[in-house]
Amino acid sequence: MKRMIVVMGTLLLGAGAVMAQQEIAVQQDNLMRSQAKSLYSVIQKMTKGEIPYNQKAVDEALASLEADVGKIAKTFEVNPKQDVVNASYGSSPKVWQNKADFDSKIPPVQKALADVKGKIKDVRSLKAAYTTINDRCNDCHETYRLKLK
Repeated sequence: MKRMIVVMGTLLLGAGAVMAQQEIAVQQDNLMRSQAKSLYSVIQKMTKGEIPYNQKAVDEALASLEADVGKIAKTFEVNPKQDVVNASYGSSPKVWQNKADFDSKIPPVQKALADVKGKIKDVRSLKAAYTTINDRCNDCHETYRLKLK
């Protein structure tokens, strides 16, 4: 009887650890998706003329990006050692193998956002801002993001 209780307890602890790891991976994925929504679904689409230019939407997207970028280091403190189920992208193990370099990619994105803040007034200036911000994001993605599908 005691052996059965120990086995069941071990199984429950193991299942709890797996669920906790998946929750961390989901939090990381959600943060990246939120940034992608602001950068690609709003800003990029405006630069391509797929949606009309809207200053309020631009300002909201930039504010959201600014807030989200500030959460990256904390959100990626723990390696979940697994990817989100059915995700298209995931984090490379390199994030945690070279965390200092990963974290060093954040301030340039924050600087890019700060540099364009208040300077976007039309599609032309939005295109320049998009390129600046996206290039800094890609500096990290080239090394630390994996295409899963």
